[in-house]
Amino acid sequence: MSVDHPPTPGSALWVLAHPRHDSLNGHLFRAGVEALARDHEVVTSDLYAQGFDPVLDAQDLGDAADRPGNLAVQAGEAYLSGRTAPEVRAEHEKLARAELLVLQFPLWWYGTPAILKGWLDRVLTDSFAYDDELDPVHGTPRRYGDGGLTRRRALLIVTVGEDERTLGPRGVSGDLDSLLFPLTHGALWYVGIEALDLHVIHDADSLGAAGVIREKRRLRSRLEGLGTEPSRPFRRLRDGDYPSDLRALDPDLLPGRTDLDIHRAGSAQPRTRSA
Repeated sequence: MSVDHPPTPGSALWVLAHPRHDSLNGHLFRAGVEALARDHEVVTSDLYAQGFDPVLDAQDLGDAADRPGNLAVQAGEAYLSGRTAPEVRAEHEKLARAELLVLQFPLWWYGTPAILKGWLDRVLTDSFAYDDELDPVHGTPRRYGDGGLTRRRALLIVTVGEDERTLGPRGVSGDLDSLLFPLTHGALWYVGIEALDLHVIHDADSLGAAGVIREKRRLRSRLEGLGTEPSRPFRRLRDGDYPSDLRALDPDLLPGRTDLDIHRAGSAQPRTRSA
């Protein structure tokens, strides 16, 4: 069963994953939602404030809860039969309308907070966000650029405690784009959502009052320009860059390269960053 959820133009969903209302993230959240609401219809999901349960378990599986099987497939069956948990159904409704998805979170142990990972686990549901039906023209499954949530873009706002050098291409902590590849490619692009360049707040633990004001101003400026900002889509399965087994990039494309940027659409040379 093919899934498709046409977004409502001008609609946005802002998802916040931080437990403290008066934190830097809290200040950025309020400033950002206010700024985005000037030209978008914005709905929010403040996951901690909502008490969102991040654990995918029996509540997500409907009648299949007591039998063995693939959990993702069983959650999809529950969705199709109208047995999705109410809090997940509410997130589905928000996401189905949104043309822009904003995910805001602090970097914890070089990934998202568990509550946001659980949001992805439960909300990007089989048969809602993607399915196994093959594209009739290309013969590929509706994943990696062709899921149920195409025609959407995502902005990731990430606060980190380290500086740009430490959390950079040669930094001891690794490159942030690569660290978040499982999110931008493995989750968002999997269901068809194109990610914009990351919006990163470095040295977030040491910002004083002036720094908070500066970062709020920088975020507002970024949001004002989103309408003309290009996304950085990955390669789609349907375009034939991956052989028929869909396991690896065609060996004739960018031979010898193994960096994650090879999966970017139009990738030719390693991307360089300005300081």
